[in-house]
Amino acid sequence: MIEIEELTKRFGPYTAVAGLSLKVAKGEVLGFLGPNGAGKSTTMKMITGFLAPDAGRVRVCGHDVESDALAAQSAIGYLPEGAPAYGDMTSRQFLLFIAEIRGFKGADAKAKVAAAVAKTELEGVLDQPIETLSKGFKRRVGLAQAILHDPPVLIMDEPTDGLDPNQKHSVRTLIRGMAKEKAIIVSTHLLEEVEAICTRAVIIDRGRIVADGTPAELLARSRYHNAVTLAVPAAQRDVAIGKLKGLTSVSSVETTARDGLVEITAFPKNGALPIEDVSALAVRENWDVKELYAEAGRLDEVFRAITTHDARRKAGAA
Repeated sequence: MIEIEELTKRFGPYTAVAGLSLKVAKGEVLGFLGPNGAGKSTTMKMITGFLAPDAGRVRVCGHDVESDALAAQSAIGYLPEGAPAYGDMTSRQFLLFIAEIRGFKGADAKAKVAAAVAKTELEGVLDQPIETLSKGFKRRVGLAQAILHDPPVLIMDEPTDGLDPNQKHSVRTLIRGMAKEKAIIVSTHLLEEVEAICTRAVIIDRGRIVADGTPAELLARSRYHNAVTLAVPAAQRDVAIGKLKGLTSVSSVETTARDGLVEITAFPKNGALPIEDVSALAVRENWDVKELYAEAGRLDEVFRAITTHDARRKAGAA
């Protein structure tokens, strides 16, 4: 439903997006990740037709965004960064305005607004000027205008920015509920959001894709994938470290002191699953275990490793 081929955008001597190619199918929620300045927002603006690429092409539901812009944009719901709106309008006035721009009139327009309001829980602020709303409510007004015409493609830049935990949960539930019938791209700095709602994650750095896979596949690239951490009293530290290092499923261990306890993390060897070995060892040795858990991996660690590799390499060379 979204096809991007060799997309390139330059701003003077700076290349923001460098030959990026990507396809997003119906039913996918793609988390679009990258450090600040990586090219995420620029890419999303080119997908929506807000910016023209210097090279490459974008098709949305088969329509070329440049040569068939109206058809392509009719299929898109777009929540841009900051969710700009007309501050002197009330939420109701703004959403009715958007409905009319989308081609709905009269009772049909009101029905579309009512459905979007219900999904984004805006009933309490419908007649309040947008400029007086909190950041979270402004974001929800922006989300409501994006989904108002029930588009097959949704492009959202930080959809939960400014929302409290309950509001984030509601928006994530809404996105998951819409996902089966749409292709959705979510740009976010919140790695927890990727694990919560995304079926696929793409990481870009300096305008290029550096990782593409399911959240589980990216977690598997973490050194903490299948690692086991146990917390024991500090007095048992040295014995526990020695015994853990002796397990054939453990490659190395690391420790962290915490409130009279020591947390010992045992890293797996060659893709092993050491949780059973570690727990059995703790029982045999009668350790006073306060915590014991295995990890799926740490997405933040994978993100840093992928997007700072060249910086580390240059620092080492210096």
